[in-house]
Amino acid sequence: MNRSHLTRRALAALALAAPLFALAQDAKPIEWVVGYPAGGGSDAVARVVAEQMAKTLGTNIIVNNKPGAATNIAAEYVAKSKAPGQVLFTADFATLAANTSLFAKLPYDPDNDFVPVGLLARFPLVLVVGPAVPATNFKEFVAWAKASKDPVNYASSGIGSPQHLAGELFAQKSGLKLQHVPYRGGAPAVQDLIGGQVPFALMDSATVVQHVQSGKLRALGVASASRVKVLPDIPTLAEQGVLGVEAFAWQGVVAPANTSPDQVAAFVKALRSALDSEPVKARYQALAIEAVPGSPQQMSEFAKAERSRWGALIKAANIKLD
Repeated sequence: MNRSHLTRRALAALALAAPLFALAQDAKPIEWVVGYPAGGGSDAVARVVAEQMAKTLGTNIIVNNKPGAATNIAAEYVAKSKAPGQVLFTADFATLAANTSLFAKLPYDPDNDFVPVGLLARFPLVLVVGPAVPATNFKEFVAWAKASKDPVNYASSGIGSPQHLAGELFAQKSGLKLQHVPYRGGAPAVQDLIGGQVPFALMDSATVVQHVQSGKLRALGVASASRVKVLPDIPTLAEQGVLGVEAFAWQGVVAPANTSPDQVAAFVKALRSALDSEPVKARYQALAIEAVPGSPQQMSEFAKAERSRWGALIKAANIKLD
């Protein structure tokens, strides 16, 4: 084969590739909205997954933090988006499950304003105690709590949060007298746990595992069906005799309802690829969270089941955020 033939073939290949390259270069950045402040667990998850999804989609993804009102501010912003195909949103336990019962009226409809892309992550909840609690295992913790004349305080990252509701469920199933102490986020709650201002919490793994590993907090149980990989020696609550306390903080990815089916399919493919990538797996392991790969339909069904399950508890406990 002569050199001129090779040159013509190379030019032809470049001509075919040029439109695709131009399309990638001209593609508008995608906005990924997160309803929590920058620097937290939700933000960290969105950023590492967005970086990998961008490679598959051939465009940049820019994370936009819009915290406040239990994700309602961010949810309303996404629901009213006029940029179909250009917006993604971290819709979580609050957005899709708890808020319909916590608020008398929402500025968005969880079923009709969004289209699911897929579940993003699951955060196991761990029962942890501070250094002031004289218990080295769950049996000793129960005995200590029962001996208290007053209800035992437990911390959460806020009213209606997974940590709060898991505490309510734990109180029901264990028979212990507990008093909820809400904080504005997991970080300040953990600082008071370490400082002894509040004795225990059912807190998400991403927030407490590093403190358990450093010895600042003690983990006594896991509110999951099975043990957490990063804490393999900590039994589940069910293993220790408290049945029916299974709770997670969780997140999924959705797009505005006006997003085309083709664009949703592209997002689904990119998300699956991202969750299977080594950078995301490593980051998830470091944060002690679990990937939850699945279809949009599975996410929709899961969110509705969580809404029904926790909605009943919220109403029974008369928990309100307005």
